[in-house]
Amino acid sequence: MTSSNPKDPANRIDAHELEVASGTRTYVVAPVLSHRSAESGPARSPEAKREEAVGLAAAIDLNVVGSVVVTLAEIRPSTYLGKGKVEEIKAIVEAEEITLVLMDCALSPVQQRNLEKAWGAKVIDRTGLILEIFGRRARTKEGTLQVELAHLNYQKGRLVRSWTHLERQRGGGGFLGGPGETQIESDRRLLQDRIVKLERELEQVKRTRALHRASRRKVPYPIVALVGYTNAGKSTLFNRLTRAEVLAEDMLFATLDPTLRALKLPHGTKAILSDTVGFISELPTMLVAAFRATLEEVLEADVILHVRDISHGDTEAQAADVQNILQGLGVETNAERAIIEVWNKVDLLDAPAREALLTASRRDGDGRPVVVSAITGEGVDHLLERVEAAVAAGRLTLTIDVPPADGAGLAWLHDNCDVLERETDEEGVTHVTVRVAPARADQVRRRFGLTVIGPPEPDFVRKIG
Repeated sequence: MTSSNPKDPANRIDAHELEVASGTRTYVVAPVLSHRSAESGPARSPEAKREEAVGLAAAIDLNVVGSVVVTLAEIRPSTYLGKGKVEEIKAIVEAEEITLVLMDCALSPVQQRNLEKAWGAKVIDRTGLILEIFGRRARTKEGTLQVELAHLNYQKGRLVRSWTHLERQRGGGGFLGGPGETQIESDRRLLQDRIVKLERELEQVKRTRALHRASRRKVPYPIVALVGYTNAGKSTLFNRLTRAEVLAEDMLFATLDPTLRALKLPHGTKAILSDTVGFISELPTMLVAAFRATLEEVLEADVILHVRDISHGDTEAQAADVQNILQGLGVETNAERAIIEVWNKVDLLDAPAREALLTASRRDGDGRPVVVSAITGEGVDHLLERVEAAVAAGRLTLTIDVPPADGAGLAWLHDNCDVLERETDEEGVTHVTVRVAPARADQVRRRFGLTVIGPPEPDFVRKIG
């Protein structure tokens, strides 16, 4: 992900600040403010917050020997926690021989430095840990570029925190010498140069993805994108729908790089299913910015499946986090894009809870959720029907008479349209009802010499014989 030059500040700080060895004895602290605004969305339980932080640590094989929820009336500028709690945790760190403390919050460089001094242990915050996880999960060149860019933007503000030699000045050039440039200024300049280079490379990635999307539009297959909170079961559902073998584990951020596979819907409609990186609360802004090229796949989707772990105690808060990130990306429900809620992991619920969910899913309206289990396959057929209905909502239905001699035309329809019905009369003429995207309707009409009666509305387009 970075160059091998040890003098490169990106390498020095990456090794010192963020990399943590597997098996490191770790203590997890989950601070929770006692007051919260009603505008911040559904309440998240402190215990679920602690469990998520422990899960993040486990995702990179840290040895979590203890964890605690700390309720705060206010945030202290110097140490984030109150003095008494800092002393209490110090005693635990010393007694348990803790070498790493994970603070499940965003720390300023000063707070991080003061806590390390007080506890005599390395301290990383939630942002640093998520960056570390992403760094280990990235496999493609695009993924590593995006993670490195986020790493460098995070490190840029922390140069002065751990490297005391950065304050020393180097002599200037010329005959008089002069004060010259401090080491921190030099390192910041080198970091900024690397950031600019990465941004240029990612801009090329963005252009390449745009070309790929343009190519797909020419086919054109509808795009169905999976989004959701991390560990909601997106990859398991992806495998169930496409019979793929994408990594799917009970682990936060088990998969990072996006994956696309062909998806066949009940009536033969062909679609492209995209599995994206999982979202999480308090997702670092530099990660959202760095991964924007990847997340733009969601912007192009015709149908978005919002996968929720309905068995999780904080499912409403998780859903709110996902919706906030989607809104930040500019994703909104409109006539051209449907968002379907998929309530996954129903197999983990008891009978009364399952029945309540199934009752909710039967309510009227297009906004009703689909209850599924990606593990057992329950509800998957109904989900595919809903996806096909959403895809078909913006498509035209054409009835075409294909003469007996035009076998190539019949094959063309099967390759380029969704064939809904087909029957052949006594004279050998095949009457074919197809569904087609509006962008391809003119091509079908030209190919078969069709004339349209009335406005080209869905389900009312007929051929004049």
